[in-house]
Amino acid sequence: MTLPIYEVYAIKYAMREARRTNHFLGGDPHDAAMPMDYFVWLIRNGDRTYVVDVGFTAEVAARRKRVHLRTPAAGLALMGVDAASVRDVIVTHMHYDHIGTFADFPRARFHLQDEEMAFVTGRHMCHGLFRHSFEVEDVVGMVHMVYEERVQFHDGDDEIAPGITLHRIGGHTAGLQSVRVHTQRGWVVLASDASHYYEHFEKGRCFPTVYNVGETLEGYGILQRLAESPEHIVPGHDPLVMQRYPSASNSLEGVAVRLDVMPRR
Repeated sequence: MTLPIYEVYAIKYAMREARRTNHFLGGDPHDAAMPMDYFVWLIRNGDRTYVVDVGFTAEVAARRKRVHLRTPAAGLALMGVDAASVRDVIVTHMHYDHIGTFADFPRARFHLQDEEMAFVTGRHMCHGLFRHSFEVEDVVGMVHMVYEERVQFHDGDDEIAPGITLHRIGGHTAGLQSVRVHTQRGWVVLASDASHYYEHFEKGRCFPTVYNVGETLEGYGILQRLAESPEHIVPGHDPLVMQRYPSASNSLEGVAVRLDVMPRR
């Protein structure tokens, strides 16, 4: 069977200033600037449209001191996608910056790992260290989505459509999943927070917000086995993504880039 080919885009919706010491477990000896970008991702072809993650709200951005540029729904609209009509949203994990605007997708079914829901509603949320990265209203909201039959759970690796597969990585959270997409340049892997920056998977380093360090480090090998090459792995928060890939269009410079073409070297 010939697999369908998808276009894939990263859409930037927020950012924050930070230092290298903020992004590596154990800190970093180089006290240099290392900003963080926040993305949602769009997968589409003539037959299907999938949104990967849905970001956070302006209110949460203000409280957490992030720079909110646009809502994820507004970013998708610039790509010709109406959030209200989206049927499928893949939730890589339920941290505040990946699930916070789920209400803007009233017709969507949310794809989530079993283990992630168990994690965010279980004993680990008794600890502030883990709880800090979640918003309780997002968690409660997703429970409501379960009762409305709008969550499709996945237990480990799964195919949700020809040419689109989900892969539980864990590590950063208990049920973190990455997304593999068949494109014109081969299999592209949207790592999400399985690797926040290129440097994490390239050098075997770990982001400090972590549930299981061992799973995080082993996850880098999974990403590389899933992708056509290291250049086919797209990290979750690295501003270099916006530099290495071409803009989706001239009018979307600095807003959206196309990931189904090879990055600039």
